[in-house]
Amino acid sequence: MSNSDITSRLETCFAAVFSDLSPEQIRAAQADQVAAWDSMATVTLMAVVNEEFGLDLDLDQMESLLSFAAMRSELETRLTNG
Repeated sequence: MSNSDITSRLETCFAAVFSDLSPEQIRAAQADQVAAWDSMATVTLMAVVNEEFGLDLDLDQMESLLSFAAMRSELETRLTNG
């Protein structure tokens, strides 16, 4: 899977959870800067990402993936190197 595919699919995941964010806001999203990004949004986002990418990220991993950039980097590592 290419990095651009990962980015596009991750943007779709974020849009499903944070429907009020623009594409630019999604790409810059960080948990501490998005009012709607609370613990429930984290759990929901984790479920959506796991389903979209066929992964099994757990809450412990998600705690370190609290931005679009961090999540994209993790997905790129998992899906392009392995």
